[in-house]
Amino acid sequence: MADTKNHLYLVDGSSYIFRAYHQLPPLTNRHGVPAGAVYGYTAMLWKLADALDKEEGPTHLAVILDKSSHTFRNDLYDQYKANRPPAPEDLIPQFPLIRDATRAFSLPCIEEEGFEADDIIATYTCQAVAKGWDVTIVSSDKDLAQLIQPGVDMLDTMKNERRSDDYVMTKFGVAPSQLRDVLALMGDSVDNVPGVPGVGPKTASKLILEYGDLDAVLAAAPNMKPSKLQERLVEHADLARLSRELVTLHVGVPLPMSLDELKLDGIPPDPLRAFLEDQGFKALLSRLAGNAPGKAATPSVSAPSQGVTPVSGAPAPIDLPPIDREAYETVVTLDALDRWIAEAQTGGVLAVDTETDALDSIVASLVGICLATAPGRACYIPVAHRSGDDMFCEAPPQLALADVITRLAPVLRDPGVLKIGHNIKYDINVLARHGLVVSPYDDTMLMAFDLEAGKSLAGHGMDEAAKQHLDHTCIGFKDVTGTGKKAISFAQVPLPEATRYGAEDADVTYRLWTRFKPRLAHEGATRIYELVDRPLASVVAGMERAGIKVDREALSRLSGQFAQDIARLESEIHALAGQPFMVGSTQQLGAILFEKMGLKGGKKGKSGAYSTDVTVLEKLKAEGSEIAGLVLEWRQLSKLKSTYTDALQAQINPQTGRVHTSYSLTGAQTGRLSSTDPNLQNIPIRSEVGRQIRDAFIAEPGNVILAADYSQIELRLAAHMADVPALRDAFLAGEDIHAATAQELFGEVNRDTRARAKTINFAILYGISRWGLAARLEIDPDEAQSMISRYFERFPGISAYINETLEKVRARGYTETLFGRKTWFPQITNSVQHIRQGAERAAINAPIQGTSADIIKRAMARMGPALREAGLGQVRMLLQVHDELVFELPESDVEAAKPIIESVMAGAAEPMVRLSVPLGVEIGIGSSWGAAH
Repeated sequence: MADTKNHLYLVDGSSYIFRAYHQLPPLTNRHGVPAGAVYGYTAMLWKLADALDKEEGPTHLAVILDKSSHTFRNDLYDQYKANRPPAPEDLIPQFPLIRDATRAFSLPCIEEEGFEADDIIATYTCQAVAKGWDVTIVSSDKDLAQLIQPGVDMLDTMKNERRSDDYVMTKFGVAPSQLRDVLALMGDSVDNVPGVPGVGPKTASKLILEYGDLDAVLAAAPNMKPSKLQERLVEHADLARLSRELVTLHVGVPLPMSLDELKLDGIPPDPLRAFLEDQGFKALLSRLAGNAPGKAATPSVSAPSQGVTPVSGAPAPIDLPPIDREAYETVVTLDALDRWIAEAQTGGVLAVDTETDALDSIVASLVGICLATAPGRACYIPVAHRSGDDMFCEAPPQLALADVITRLAPVLRDPGVLKIGHNIKYDINVLARHGLVVSPYDDTMLMAFDLEAGKSLAGHGMDEAAKQHLDHTCIGFKDVTGTGKKAISFAQVPLPEATRYGAEDADVTYRLWTRFKPRLAHEGATRIYELVDRPLASVVAGMERAGIKVDREALSRLSGQFAQDIARLESEIHALAGQPFMVGSTQQLGAILFEKMGLKGGKKGKSGAYSTDVTVLEKLKAEGSEIAGLVLEWRQLSKLKSTYTDALQAQINPQTGRVHTSYSLTGAQTGRLSSTDPNLQNIPIRSEVGRQIRDAFIAEPGNVILAADYSQIELRLAAHMADVPALRDAFLAGEDIHAATAQELFGEVNRDTRARAKTINFAILYGISRWGLAARLEIDPDEAQSMISRYFERFPGISAYINETLEKVRARGYTETLFGRKTWFPQITNSVQHIRQGAERAAINAPIQGTSADIIKRAMARMGPALREAGLGQVRMLLQVHDELVFELPESDVEAAKPIIESVMAGAAEPMVRLSVPLGVEIGIGSSWGAAH
């Protein structure tokens, strides 16, 4: 029979004692001595021993206790634990009895003068790990989580929860090995560990995550941007170092028993029976008559119980109760609302969802608020329901909106209660319009995106996520509001139906959080979520509320001008075609081009019509077809007129006089933001008509528009990521990169070679084919291939980068940015050539474009605090378009704001990523967005 692997269980007895004391009412034993904690401790120890036997428990076990209140830490810092109240009077006489209870189980009861139980546990853990044993620490003490490592986990018996390194990463955002430094920065009010004043757990974990350890944080502090945080880190550096000594677990405790002496040989019933009889614990005695906890023989090698996750395995999903829509509560009294708020404050986690009468969060009216405090515990708070389509119709019983706002305001901004939303940006905007601040928060939609971007076409909406991850079909919005002419506003939905629909949203959000949160650490998505994406929800929400002023008269003039140009182009197209036809009809256009005019290259699709998409027309134009060029121009002007100059006039908010675009944080697979209503990403960048449209985006009187644009950021990132010395050196020297490329490729720099080099520089990064490059440069494919080959010869790093990227994505299924953002490409091995090649082209560019997106997101998150710290609170960030940020600010603040904006953007990658090339930022100022370029 093979030798069993030793598994040591170390029970934090002190934790058990206080849990037992607070869990049970005051009790006395048969001698009249207080014994409530003794009874609770005995029952907990029994449960542990009994459960461990059933789960093939430990080979070795010990209970560890605190010997006295004075330890070596008090010698280091005389205020250590100084603010702890003395033990309750009725608990003091129970301490000796608790030691007796431990010995009654025939278990080692270990304590050592001058050291805390945590130090003894740490010492035993290190010794056991050195011998190749597994270790389980039975405790919920956060300090002991420092010891978690491969082969070492923690067991919280109260929650029946086994904790490994992913628990530490989820709760603190760092690895267990970094937890000590986080605790040193944040301090501990219970133990009176000072830490750095004003630094909480989130700030502490963020600092350690970014800089690596406490010494690195303190070393970097003098050079950080001036702020309260920077001042505190510099001023209290010695306190931080002292705190690290206080929270460091001592691993050199002189142990009274060796590891081998902790061998578990079963729990003899006689000593336990004698103790229970002496205390008069009749209920436990009756249980003992049936079966003693544990077995009489030495347990075999331990194995994880059902639902327990090994340290190296994926987090096992917790069991969730079935969704019961009839169990949801409609909150119509303040007492009920207060009860739900109290429940949220006790639990520390609250899912929030708003129900409104419109999709646009800037204009939508709040109809109700949904809360969930646990899976299956959800409610709906109606505030604006009515029985008919008239706002003066009779309303059902519901709370006044003002009362709900007053009650919810504290809990929504309570730092001790984590708020969860699915696309919480929407809810932040709706609630902000009523003066409500939501902080701190998690967003399950962003979690899903950071875990699974690109994995499927289903998207990351709540309904899709519920189906995929909970196997649950949510009530559809149209199921309660109807469709077509019979559709009603959500404000008219009867309360029982509104409650089932709305509370389900909050319930599902909470459930998705329990699924996604543990996965972040295990799948390596914590850094991208915590340091890049999650902070953006509130930042982008603020930008959406701010909006940007648009000159309605200028748009109207442009619409008229575009209409004339479109009519002129139609006449010219008709003249070339020899007959009038609908230029917007692809079927009629195809017939004109390939049948009547006899142009080559026409291909019919499944519908029987010729394809006339942009690639077809561009190819025809390159071959000299004048009509194809005119149709392309007609299409662009028609789109700009309908999408911008006409639509923008209708999209001006009558209350603000501004246009409020809506940004999606999950709309682009690579992590880029996308905008809708209006989509500001598609305004042509370099064309005259694009500039004219930008001219209509203006500043308020007394203000100006500032546009800050990353200069050639993707080429700079390519120079770094692909390690291309020629490109890197050119950027470091501040040279014209396209001219440098032209010199490398063509041996000379002139207008033509520079233009070609510019096209090639960007096209190569998008994995362009010989055919694609030929179309862009208007040359034949063989010449294009020759240029691509020459490019790779001159810049071999680019070729190596492309090959390495493709090899990795084929092996792993995903690409990764410098910040750890994963983008999945399930079609990378598709047997259909054009599908596979499309995935390959996207995969080549994803790490570069995604890193660019990560950088500008980090700049956006840092921008507000940096401007406010400089006293520039009136500078507002309004838009993010591609690699550009657009601000509105008083003219008097321009000179002060420019260096701060440039500095934040240029340093956005650091300290997470240190680039070998500088990030160039170009800033323009003007009365309009167009003038700022």
